[in-house]
Amino acid sequence: MTRIVVIDHGAGNLVSIAQGLAAAGARVAVIDDPAGIDGAAGIVLPGVGSAAAAFDRLDAAGFVEPLRHTPLPLLGVCVGLQLLFGGSDEDDAGGLGLIPGRVRRLRDTPRLPHIGWNDLEHLRPDPLFAGIPPGATFYFVHSYAPVPDEPGDVIARSDYGRPFVAAARRGRIVGVQFHPERSGRPGLRVLANFVDGVRRMSDAA
Repeated sequence: MTRIVVIDHGAGNLVSIAQGLAAAGARVAVIDDPAGIDGAAGIVLPGVGSAAAAFDRLDAAGFVEPLRHTPLPLLGVCVGLQLLFGGSDEDDAGGLGLIPGRVRRLRDTPRLPHIGWNDLEHLRPDPLFAGIPPGATFYFVHSYAPVPDEPGDVIARSDYGRPFVAAARRGRIVGVQFHPERSGRPGLRVLANFVDGVRRMSDAA
């Protein structure tokens, strides 16, 4: 059974994410020590709240360098997506630098934070969204979103006053700004698709 670790750095909806991955057939471990990555086939990096606080907790727990150098598939969720980038305008937070770019505050919005359901515009086919019908909606809670240096790294965007990046991928590194664990059936399908991708990569190794 495919082993996927969910990183517990003190800010994330860990139980629901773990349950969604397990429902897709993964063997899930929630870890708060980098040693727990050993033997894993994939990693999920969740997060809520401040990017600066989340990055500082990751750094204090010793996760930053292992994540920067892991060869494993990695899924970032919400603030976890933001941490995949080089840094954030939110309190000048640091980042992992796995996807070139920076996280910026949402502009021209009705209000902040953006809380609610939005559909996605898929900019290119991606296995993370396989089997998800057009018009499916996902649940967002955020005031910031990443701005990748390379437009080709954006796989989906949404709109709140103006378009923003809702999902990005660079190779085995992928992230979503929405909360799949709070997005009903489409969100659970995103988690299942990640598990399928991890399983395929593990089988091919």
